[in-house]
Amino acid sequence: MPPVPNEPPSSETSPTGLVLTGGGARAAYQVGVLQAIGRLRRSAGERSRINPFQIITGTSAGAINAAALACGADDFEATVRMIGRAWSGLGPGQIYRADALSVVRSDAPWARLLSAGWLIAKWRRSGLRSLLDNAPLRQVLEQMVPLQRLDDLMAKGHLDALAVTASSYGSGEHVTFYQAGPQQQPWVRSKRVAVPVRITYDHLLASSAIPFVFPAAALDMGGHVEYFGDGSMRQSAPLSAAIHLGARRVLAIGSGRVEEPQAVLAPNALTGYPSLAQIAGHALSSIFLDSLTADVERVRRINATLSLIPLEERHRTSLRHVELLLIAPSQRVDVIAARHAHALPPAVRSLLGEPSMPRAEEALKGAALASYLLFEKAFTRELIALGRSDAMEQRDAIRRFFGWRRSEDPQAGLTAQRRDA
Repeated sequence: MPPVPNEPPSSETSPTGLVLTGGGARAAYQVGVLQAIGRLRRSAGERSRINPFQIITGTSAGAINAAALACGADDFEATVRMIGRAWSGLGPGQIYRADALSVVRSDAPWARLLSAGWLIAKWRRSGLRSLLDNAPLRQVLEQMVPLQRLDDLMAKGHLDALAVTASSYGSGEHVTFYQAGPQQQPWVRSKRVAVPVRITYDHLLASSAIPFVFPAAALDMGGHVEYFGDGSMRQSAPLSAAIHLGARRVLAIGSGRVEEPQAVLAPNALTGYPSLAQIAGHALSSIFLDSLTADVERVRRINATLSLIPLEERHRTSLRHVELLLIAPSQRVDVIAARHAHALPPAVRSLLGEPSMPRAEEALKGAALASYLLFEKAFTRELIALGRSDAMEQRDAIRRFFGWRRSEDPQAGLTAQRRDA
C-alpha cells in the first residue's frame, strides 16, 4: 500500500531517512536491499558517491548495519560492498562463543534441567549472565565500523545524523542514542527518550543484545551506569527517531514479512506441544517483527488524516506528511532458516533440546529462533539475495521515492550486478 499522496516533500530538499530494524542474523536481508538501491541509482545515471540517506537509524543488528553505512557516507556503494563481504563471510564464531555453554554440559535437554532446578543453581553459581558470550562481536565491529569518521562526515555535510536504540533494564525506558549537529534537540515521549551522545561500540553492543541470548551492556546515563538490552524491546515506534531527526521521507527495511500468508507450512507441520526453541522463537518474533508493521500503519493513517485537512489549516497541527516506503522479505525467513538450522553450533542445538540431526518437523519448530542466531554464510547469502530480489521487484517505487529516472541503458544493470557480486 503506497503512502497517501498529500503534498509529498520534494526529493531535492527533504532529508531522507533510512530505518534498519532488528532481527539478529536476519539483518543480512538489509544488505541485499542496499545493493539493489545502489544498482538502481547507477542505472538512473546518478554519479554521486555520497550516501543517499542523510539520516540513518538502526536497531539491534540493524544498528550495526546503520553505523557501518553512516561511517562510509562519503562512498555509499563501496561501503555497501564492504558490509556485504562481512555478512557473506560470517561464521557463528565471529559473533558468539558457544563454549560459554560449558556450564550446562549435560545430555539432558534444557527444559528438563530447568524443571529439576539444576540449571538455575548452576547458573547462579557460575555467574552466567546470558546463554551466549558475544565477546567476538566487538572485534568485528572495530573492523567494520570506523566510528571515528562520523564527526568529519557530518562536518562535510555527508551525514546529518546517526541514531541507534536500546532498552534500559533499569528504568524500563526505550532510549534513542543519537549523534548529530548541535542544533538537534532531544525529545521525550512516554517511556521513550532521546539522548545526544558520541556513538561508541558499547552502544552498538547494547542495541544488539538479544534478551537472554547475549549479555546486557553497561552505558553511562548522565553520570550513572544503566544496563541495556536489545533496542527492539519496548520499541513501539521504530520510525519515530528518523522523523524526529528531521526526515520527511523514510525508507524502512523490515526483517520479516509484513503480511504472513496462511498455510505456508504443510498441514499439521507444527502440531503437538511446542518445543523450547519454538516458544523462544515466537517470543523473539513478537519483539522484533510486530512493532514496525504497527508503526507503518500509524504513519499512513496520519498521512490519510492530513489529506482530509484543507491546506490552509494544516499549519495548525504538529502533524506532518511523511513519504514512506517499506521493503520487507517476500518469503518467510523462518522457513529459509529451517533449511540451514543444521549449521548452528552443536552446543546451541543441544542447549535448546534439539538433536544434533533434527528431523524436518523439529527444524521447523526451532526455525524462528534459528533465524536470529544463524550467523552462517549460506543463510546470510540467501537472505542478501532475497533482499536484492525484493528491492528490484519494487524498482519503480524506489525510483519514485528518490526521484530517479529509469535508465535506457541495458548494460547498466549487468554492470551493477557484477560489481555487487
